[in-house]
Amino acid sequence: MPVRLRDVAQLARACSGDALVLWGAQAMGPGVRAWALGEAVAVACPDLNRRDRLTVYGQADAVGALLEGLLEEVGPSYRVTGERKLVEQVVARSARLRPLGVFEWMEAAASALTWPRPEAGAEWLGAAEEGQVAALLARAAPGSWAAPGVAGVRRWAGVRGQDGHLVAVAADAWSCAQVGFVAGVATAPAVRGHGHGGAVCRFVLGELAAAHERVALMVDTGNHAAIALYERLGLRGRPLAAAALDGA
Repeated sequence: MPVRLRDVAQLARACSGDALVLWGAQAMGPGVRAWALGEAVAVACPDLNRRDRLTVYGQADAVGALLEGLLEEVGPSYRVTGERKLVEQVVARSARLRPLGVFEWMEAAASALTWPRPEAGAEWLGAAEEGQVAALLARAAPGSWAAPGVAGVRRWAGVRGQDGHLVAVAADAWSCAQVGFVAGVATAPAVRGHGHGGAVCRFVLGELAAAHERVALMVDTGNHAAIALYERLGLRGRPLAAAALDGA
C-alpha cells in the first residue's frame, strides 16, 4: 500500500532530494499530497504552472504500480509529469495513460552560478508596470505560461531600451523554499540577439540563487536558442514528458 508523505523532509528522503519532485511539492502547501511505494514517489499539486500536476520519480514498474490507485484518487485533471524515459515507460505499460508532449527541465545548484551579480540594466518591476509586461509578452511570447495576474507568478524583472520601454522580461514564478523557478522569459523581436534576454535571466537567476538551494526553469524542447542561453548561464537539462488519463 502507498505511504502518505506528510512533510518536505519525508519527501526529500524518499526522492533523494530530487529538485523536480521538491518543486512539484511546492513546500507541501495547500492541496498538495505525496505518496511513496517502495522507491517510487508521486506528488499531486493543484494549479502548478497552470496545470494540476502529478510529478513522479522512481523506476517504471514501481511508479506504474503507485499510479494504479492514485489516478482515480487525484482525478482526470492531473497530468503525470516526470523524466521522459520514465513517463514513456509508464505510458507503454498502462492501458489508461496517453502521452501529451515533451519539454525540458533545466536546473543548477545556486552555488554553481558564478558569473558577476547583480546584472547591470536589469531590475525588479513594480505592479504598475505589469501592463507593459503583458504588452511585451503579447508581442514576443503569446504562449507564455507566466503572465501578470496568473496565480503563483510572484514578481517580474525587466530590461529597458534606450527609449525607456521594456525590451526583455522574466518572472519569479512558482518558486518554493528548495527551488527558485524562472518563467515568462521574453525579448522584444526587434532587439533579439543583443543580450537583453541573457541580462534579465542572469538577474533573476542571481536573485533566486541568493534565496534558494537550486534554481530551475522549463523550456520547449525545440527552443534551441533558449536552451543554449541557459546552458551558457550554467543550467543543465533533463528531458521531461507529460501524460494524462486517456479521454481526459
